[in-house]
Amino acid sequence: MDDSKMVAVKVKKPGKRGRKPAKIDLKAKLERSRQSARECRARKKLRYQYLEELVSSKERAICALREELDMYKQWCLAMDQGKIPSEIKALLTGDEQKAPQSSSNKIPKNGKFGSTANKTS
Repeated sequence: MDDSKMVAVKVKKPGKRGRKPAKIDLKAKLERSRQSARECRARKKLRYQYLEELVSSKERAICALREELDMYKQWCLAMDQGKIPSEIKALLTGDEQKAPQSSSNKIPKNGKFGSTANKTS
């Protein structure tokens, strides 16, 4: 390189680095901080309410599934003893109106209970 084409180097003055603090009123800063904290607590409360509702709905679903499982177990025990439950008879005959319906005796819309006997190959 040529000595006549020297690059000038900036010499920084010693002192603090970074952004200089703005002259903000202390009371306004405290009020903004309080408002931010209020909003944070409100968001947190809503989040916890949402999660509690989600947990309770999942617990209700689990209870309903447990009741359905118990019903299927009872049906299996009855069939092992040679008895056919009236709900299954109604399903086999296609007479769903005569079968006693309760909230736990839900019949799937397709009429299948997950058995491989109903599937066509």
